[in-house]
Amino acid sequence: MYTRQPIVSVLGHVDHGKTTILDVIRGGTVAEREAGRITQHIGATEVPMETIIQKCGTLIKDPSKFKVPGLLFIDTPGHKAFTSLRSRGGALADLAILVVDVREGFQPQTFESVRILKRTKTPFVVAANKVDRLPGWIPTPDSCFAETLARQSSYSTEALDKAIYEIVGVMNKEGFSSERYDRIENFTRNIAIVPISAKENEGIGDLLLVLVGLAQRFLEEQLQNEEVPGAATVLEVKEIKGLGPTFDIIIYSGMLQKTDRVVVGSANGPLETKIKALMKPKPLDEIRDPRERFDNVDKVVAAAGLKVCLHEHEGVFSGAPLRVITDENREAVIEEITKEIRTAIEFNEEGILVKADAMGSIEALVYELKEAKVPIKRGIVGDISKREVVDVSTLNEPLHRAILGFNVKLNPDAKDVIENPSPGACTNQVKVITGDIIYRLVEEYQAWALKRKGELESASRDDLIYPGMMRILSDHIFRISKPAIVGVRVLGGRIKVDQRLINLRDGQEVGRIKSIRSGEESLPGAKQGDEVAIAIPGPTVGRHIKEDDILIIDIPEGDFKKLSDMACDLTMDEREVMEKLAVIKRKERAFWGR
Repeated sequence: MYTRQPIVSVLGHVDHGKTTILDVIRGGTVAEREAGRITQHIGATEVPMETIIQKCGTLIKDPSKFKVPGLLFIDTPGHKAFTSLRSRGGALADLAILVVDVREGFQPQTFESVRILKRTKTPFVVAANKVDRLPGWIPTPDSCFAETLARQSSYSTEALDKAIYEIVGVMNKEGFSSERYDRIENFTRNIAIVPISAKENEGIGDLLLVLVGLAQRFLEEQLQNEEVPGAATVLEVKEIKGLGPTFDIIIYSGMLQKTDRVVVGSANGPLETKIKALMKPKPLDEIRDPRERFDNVDKVVAAAGLKVCLHEHEGVFSGAPLRVITDENREAVIEEITKEIRTAIEFNEEGILVKADAMGSIEALVYELKEAKVPIKRGIVGDISKREVVDVSTLNEPLHRAILGFNVKLNPDAKDVIENPSPGACTNQVKVITGDIIYRLVEEYQAWALKRKGELESASRDDLIYPGMMRILSDHIFRISKPAIVGVRVLGGRIKVDQRLINLRDGQEVGRIKSIRSGEESLPGAKQGDEVAIAIPGPTVGRHIKEDDILIIDIPEGDFKKLSDMACDLTMDEREVMEKLAVIKRKERAFWGR
């Protein structure tokens, strides 16, 4: 038995400073390298106790009292698209830091994080970040909270108290009692709020001390670990040149060895395989964006972040469980993993294509798109290929002819087939949207879909045969037959060449409009109020049509149904024409046009 390091999940709203806090602790610049300075992938960093003691400085009087070997931090993306990943982070964690910007307070993803922590019953502390931006605040870089607080004016301390008690009030509504950490006597009854500035490195030592103190005081039994068959969770699935698919994992219990057989969750069910390589980042290095090469190791004990290569890996996804199996536990482990992976991503028969650099990104995009009620047909890791563009171009729904790519490229041959489609192909209609910030991809797709829908509806309206009604004018018979040419006044709607006509007097079909003229000018159509001459092959004036007869456009049943759905876009006269046509048609078929 030995004491493992606690797993600490860092949660909170986008841009409230989660990764920056970890950068201060580990001495890195991961936040600066993230697209838009927004965390896109889940990551992990091991912080040894020696570093924590150094960061805490004079706050720790007797370092020998601490038994935990360090802290393993899980950094989670802040955008709401990563709810499911963050849920796993919360469930996986022994402790958590809820980061709150003291100026902005609780935001949607902050509330979301609190619900996760409540559901998983994960102990946590609140990091009230960006105190340096409070009115009149005088930064004291690289200091503990007490040192920087002593330099502030009463005006600034009042601003801090106001910000803290706003957090306390919200926490109370969420069912938690909380207080500024230096005012707490019983940490089992109150959530500690630690004022910090990640930018100025103020209060970071206090935050670490509170975390280590909570772990040592309340999680001693939970942190006891044995060198038994290991249990882990897949954080990310990544394709790395020279290695192929690799898996960032957190081993949270037991031991993992290079010689082990494992079962891992996949889209096709539990997958039994062997470990090909175990690679461990150096202490203070970030597993998702390392500054140094990983160490190849033969054995790792919990808790740790690792990169793993597996012999078989088809369908393994972010969030999947991984367990070491033996002859004795094999059946039980497979049954356990089968239950866990039943909540894997579900796709639709129709929808857009999602491409990304990792399965975790696909999961995030899927979550966000489902929130926006956008169906997804498939989610695939890798760059966008020519075949995928061709496949998407054949979809029936034009709004589904789109590919969203996160952190991937459009292959040259795929670009060529879009820009230079072959005869009869629809590849030029495929919309490809790529980028490195997930929510912007979704927003761009929504904007395109809205515009495209308008274009399609406009084109559809042009193709529809609209209601039209006209009266044959007295003394305006220009030819009796072959074709009959009569003057008409358009009473409602619109008329066009080649439309079929019905005589309202007897409900009989009259014929098609061969041409429309005004004086010597040929017209494609006419609208309400226009007086024009129309030529109609077939009828004879005096027998089939007469002066003052009312003629209406014969609308196909399919168009009639579509126009009925668009009734709010029609004029009163147009709706009246449709009603007159329906009366005629329903004499033969009672449910025509319904």
